[in-house]
Amino acid sequence: MNKIYNPTADSWASILERPTKTVNDIEGTVKEIFAAIQKDGDLAVAKYTTQFDGVSFENIEVTTAEIEAAITSLPADLKDAIALAKANVETFHKVQQTTRVSVETVEGVQCWQEKRPIQKVGLYIPGGTAPLFSTVLMLAVPAKIAGCKEIVLCSPPDKQGNINPAILYAANLCGVTKIIKAGGIQAIAGMTFGTNSIPKVYKIFGPGNQYVTVAKQLATQFGVAIDMPAGPSELLVVADDTAVPAFVASDLLSQAEHGTDSQVILVSTSKSMMDAVENEIQSQLEVLPRKAIAEKAIANSKLIFVENDEIALNLINEYGPEHFIVCTANNDFYVDNIENAGSVFIGNYTPESAGDYASGTNHTLPTNGYAKNYSGVNLDSFMKSMTFQKISEKGIQNIGKAIEIMAEAEGLQAHKNAVTLRLKSLE
Repeated sequence: MNKIYNPTADSWASILERPTKTVNDIEGTVKEIFAAIQKDGDLAVAKYTTQFDGVSFENIEVTTAEIEAAITSLPADLKDAIALAKANVETFHKVQQTTRVSVETVEGVQCWQEKRPIQKVGLYIPGGTAPLFSTVLMLAVPAKIAGCKEIVLCSPPDKQGNINPAILYAANLCGVTKIIKAGGIQAIAGMTFGTNSIPKVYKIFGPGNQYVTVAKQLATQFGVAIDMPAGPSELLVVADDTAVPAFVASDLLSQAEHGTDSQVILVSTSKSMMDAVENEIQSQLEVLPRKAIAEKAIANSKLIFVENDEIALNLINEYGPEHFIVCTANNDFYVDNIENAGSVFIGNYTPESAGDYASGTNHTLPTNGYAKNYSGVNLDSFMKSMTFQKISEKGIQNIGKAIEIMAEAEGLQAHKNAVTLRLKSLE
């Protein structure tokens, strides 16, 4: 890992730069695939599935028989673990439900806000070397609680044309209404335009690589909303001598193994802690099955020493990490003052893995600095807030004159007339 000591504030932007490609490097490919799928639908989806996933098959929709086979094949202990995680995710997201908010702003003018579910949502679940069945829980559970009518799940197939059985099991358990064997750009495009097999949705959720991230952003140009620009995973740990070096190293490696474009950072006020963590990383790395992937991510990562907690906090807020672990003697200072982070993990016994799987919080979080302006997925992500107003005769008399004056000042005479006619009818 790259060690950096006391970087000046004017160097933070370059030091904290993510190892990601620019949109320009990817956008051409994404636009080409979108155009093909908009024109040729399932035929184009099949073409790109063969090209990128190395497999071809006639029916891209998962059948009931495939789901039943997945349920049978899954070990009982894994089913139990998924059930526990699902229960905790449900518990945390159910408490986010809110009732109607109502107020009389002035006598006779009643205003209120209610929430309605987004009717059709699409869930993108990464497959490949790390099939993220946990992401099914993070997306399908709140979608179901919100009351979404159609929950479409897309995930890339393996070389045999199958979706990982744990993904199918979790999807069935959580009430997903349709499961599609399609990944990458073609899956996002399919959910954007709709094909014979893939329903068109109103909002797309889920993490992915940089191609999926750019595809989701392009989808917004065609009237489809997205959860956030969620790209390669990242983690920042702030630790001093009260932290356990082995724990810190394990957390950094847990994110590094996601992909070669992941980034992990340690910020510390202790040089000896940095050295100890570096040694632990090398030791733990040797026995990881995904060593080759983690090693490349570690090469993009940093160990940063700063003199005090205040400098550390400012640097962390500048970075805006997706995941933020706090292991210091002064945890409350960081917890109370952090402004930009997707999800925060506090203390030596709160690994980031807990949030990924079973604590109950959502692991679909903003990356690449978007924690400065995006929230992670939550129950409201699957809902729309609608406002209502009902005005009585007394109410229109109370606010009518102000509306007339404002409308006339903006030069909108028809707006004024809509009020004037009503006021005159009450004279």
